[in-house]
Amino acid sequence: MKIFICVKQVPGVSEVKINPKTNTLVREGILSILNPNDRNAIEIALTLKEKYTAEVIALSMGPPQAEEVLRETLAMGADKAYLLTDRAFAGADTLATSYTLALAIKKILSESDPEEKYLVICGAQAVDGDTGQVPPELAEELEIPQVAYVLNVELKENKLIAERKFRAVEIVVIETKLPALISVLNDINEPRYPSMAGIMKAHNLEIVHLDTADLNADPSKIGLNGSSTEVWKIFVPKRKGDRIILRGTIEEVVQKLCQNLKDDKVL
Repeated sequence: MKIFICVKQVPGVSEVKINPKTNTLVREGILSILNPNDRNAIEIALTLKEKYTAEVIALSMGPPQAEEVLRETLAMGADKAYLLTDRAFAGADTLATSYTLALAIKKILSESDPEEKYLVICGAQAVDGDTGQVPPELAEELEIPQVAYVLNVELKENKLIAERKFRAVEIVVIETKLPALISVLNDINEPRYPSMAGIMKAHNLEIVHLDTADLNADPSKIGLNGSSTEVWKIFVPKRKGDRIILRGTIEEVVQKLCQNLKDDKVL
């Protein structure tokens, strides 16, 4: 069985910078990190690997420096890593990204046993775009079922049994046949830290690069050409209003706060 994990390199800052001309994130000169929610996806993949016989394969799309997050994934315990990198992939929205990732997964599967089952695991969303659209779009490209907002997962024969968060406090148990795709929440587990042995091993492992030609990608479906999203303007909202500091005893502060909320017609 193969378990694919899709990871992303994102800006490691609390406040992103926007290029006003291109309406894209400024990534040059900014520390990049592994998307936090993807760590949870890696952890569940490794947990399943330890419990069942499986090969964990990490995928990422980005510039050559995105190798860093794949090295980290290998250090945590992934078996193989593929970087989809080509200038033609630049500017991709979630639709073009999903198409490209799907091509890579299909290529890897075509080189293995066609009867082998597989599972794709994604973080629910990335901290830079925060759309949560790639997992369902990737499942659609692969023509496999998807379960979102997963809190727990088990494999039984050729079936996936997942506990899915539904509304605020409800949990729904969903069962589906493999292959399938799941997107996981950040409270599904506590991601492990790479061991020293894992870091040393990851340093020596090869990361396979795949470009447009390797994937036999349709130029009209990748990068900007394949992106249906048109960004008119993106900006960081300016903070408005002054902060009010309430002083006094707990009782006095509570009374002042309630009065302020009433005056502002919040209560």
